Amino acid sequence: MLIYKIVPAPLWRAADAAGEFRGAPVDLADGYIHFSTGAQARETAAKHFRGQQDLLLVAVEGDDLGPALKWEPSRGGALFPHLYAPLPVSAARSVVPLPLGPDDSHLFPEDVA
Repeated sequence: MLIYKIVPAPLWRAADAAGEFRGAPVDLADGYIHFSTGAQARETAAKHFRGQQDLLLVAVEGDDLGPALKWEPSRGGALFPHLYAPLPVSAARSVVPLPLGPDDSHLFPEDVA
């Protein structure tokens, strides 16, 4: 199953240069990297990133992350994927821009559901 991380582009560029993504400030504070499923990604963007520009949507195959990926309850008791390890940038299946639409919500690729 593909899982998704919404990342400010400068953070991903730095991770790309380092070979791994250690997380955004919220991830570092919480002790794990927050991910969303395709079904959760739009709500995550609306709740935590509304109006923010220069974001990327990073897709990762969750099964490739091994036991460091935990599914834990979050919003409304829904299970969210959390990675308790750095993310190798080589694990990214795709990295695409997440542009803003006219109403300040993000425009997701059609295949993210």
